[in-house]
Amino acid sequence: MRKASVNRDTLETKIQVNVNLDGTGRSSFDTGVPFLEHMLDQIARHGLIDMDIHCIGDVHIDDHHTVEDIGITLGKAIAQALGDKKGITRYGHSYVPLDEALSRVVVDFSGRPGIIMEVPFTQKRIGQFDTELFYEFFQGFVNHALVSLHIDCLRGHNVHHQIETVFKAFGRALRMALELDPRMAGTLPSTKGVL
Repeated sequence: MRKASVNRDTLETKIQVNVNLDGTGRSSFDTGVPFLEHMLDQIARHGLIDMDIHCIGDVHIDDHHTVEDIGITLGKAIAQALGDKKGITRYGHSYVPLDEALSRVVVDFSGRPGIIMEVPFTQKRIGQFDTELFYEFFQGFVNHALVSLHIDCLRGHNVHHQIETVFKAFGRALRMALELDPRMAGTLPSTKGVL
């Protein structure tokens, strides 16, 4: 099974992330940021990735370092669990609706980090959570998982629905990209021969 455990300790956060890419969507979170945990649960459930994330962060200042560093550490863990990428589907995409909101996420495990995120948030905050921090989460993930990621919220006026559709679509796109393709067994999905 494709599993990894990654620790990240800085002066701002202490994080442990455990993932199993071939899981059932089981998750456990203790981050000090409840809304982020709700979104991480979407990744686990819809991506069928078992995920344990524990973080002690400087949330007394704000949530920025915790959110960004969890994205970084999760990206590292998924990259480590993925290994040499042989046999994976590589590309994943998903459209997910939630009432009036609709989002599309497309991911490529290319080995080249890049992010385009077009989410016209209708509010700056969801409760106490700053919606701008979602970009920081995904930027951290992209830089350390080494993926190209396109995120578009195509419509929606409820900000909770907007971001929840993004995270559900992200989980489903990850699931598709990380699936082992029996027809690709032992080979890389690239004409270059490397990813």
